[in-house]
Amino acid sequence: MKGKKAQLKNTLQVINELKEKGLLKDYAIGGAIGTLRWVEPFFTRDLDIFIVLKEKSGEGEVIVLSPIYEELKKRGYIWEGHWIMIEGIPVDIFPADELEEKAIENGKETEYEGVKTKVMTPEYLIALFLRANRHKDKRKIQMLLEQSEIDEEKLKEILREFGLTGKFDRFKEEYYGSE
Repeated sequence: MKGKKAQLKNTLQVINELKEKGLLKDYAIGGAIGTLRWVEPFFTRDLDIFIVLKEKSGEGEVIVLSPIYEELKKRGYIWEGHWIMIEGIPVDIFPADELEEKAIENGKETEYEGVKTKVMTPEYLIALFLRANRHKDKRKIQMLLEQSEIDEEKLKEILREFGLTGKFDRFKEEYYGSE
């Protein structure tokens, strides 16, 4: 376990260096590792990093991540499947859409093994998992609802803003029955 902790710590340092270098404006950890900040441990394989680029592309423009990937390649990091392997950790880098940008903006600043980072809050993770709507995401929603402190009003506001209220109601009905 100590080896994985060091790998994740080193990976976060590399992501922070990309930010310091100006290749991205901000980021937050989402996905399963983001969820692990708020719930009991479970297995996950990769690190999902959602990023806001320094320069916004216009509506319909192509989002260019090549400067980030070129920098990582220059440092010796390679692709394995659809992940870029950074310090032994498989990493997915996602340019943020509107919901993800809000999740990053409202992310919780924290430290992992002495490295500053930002993690999405449970309310935004729930909205993102609800939107993805895969079985494994629904399980993470359950874990967040049952094991973390949820700001109910904030969650309702996010769901309403992004048109996810009905999906959440159906999720609750499916997993918890009628109230």
